[in-house]
Amino acid sequence: MAPKWRELADKLADQIRSGDYAPGQQLPHIRDLVDAGEGSKATVHAAYKALEAEGLVTSSRGHGTVVRQQVALKRLGIARYDKAKWRDGDEVAFIADRVASGRAYRRNEQTQSVSLVAAPPEAAAAHGLPAGTQVYARARLVKEGDQPTHTLTSYYRPEHVEGTRLVDPTPGPAGRGGGFRVLYDAGYEIDHMKERIFARTPTADEVKLLQLPQAEPVVELHRTTYTADGTVVEFAIGVHAASRFAWEYDFKVPDSANDTEGH
Repeated sequence: MAPKWRELADKLADQIRSGDYAPGQQLPHIRDLVDAGEGSKATVHAAYKALEAEGLVTSSRGHGTVVRQQVALKRLGIARYDKAKWRDGDEVAFIADRVASGRAYRRNEQTQSVSLVAAPPEAAAAHGLPAGTQVYARARLVKEGDQPTHTLTSYYRPEHVEGTRLVDPTPGPAGRGGGFRVLYDAGYEIDHMKERIFARTPTADEVKLLQLPQAEPVVELHRTTYTADGTVVEFAIGVHAASRFAWEYDFKVPDSANDTEGH
């Protein structure tokens, strides 16, 4: 026979999956379930911890236990960088993902801080700079409503972005078309990219910042962005809550024997 906390966790999980508790909705306070005869305080607490471990809810001080969004955002691979989106329109990358997912968004769901820092080793290597060279770090936190989805920190050479909107910490993308449009207007049109992704265990700071449930991994992205002549104009590191994205790629299958471009 299953323990009482497991029975309660399964009951609440069924209610979440059937829509009785909607994404973003707070579950009853522990004391309310105790008063309703669902078990002791320890039983309800154990049930809530099980739901969190299973990725159905998040718990945090001040917010209580809240049902998580169960349908992952599409994290577009190649299509999110389509020049028509940012050069001719205003679909910066995180907005392109929301549009493709049929989800609402607000521009101020991206916040950022901008600072001159000593380039981390990976950023220095990508830019071909000596270790410790000063670069601009534009660190973004992106949320869906009140729920953080990922961080993204871009590293730029000062001579590429000094005096542009990319060094402005105002919340939201860097003006119409975002950062790639800023680079385009400055004469640095992006041409090709290299992305590397891998999963890992989050740090304690990332667990807090991204409001991660117990045992959830993160997906780390390293993106290097080039102009046509091979100049690196951005190196970015993103940290994504693993369960909040479904990474999607749609691309032409290469034939390297007949490829003369060589990217």
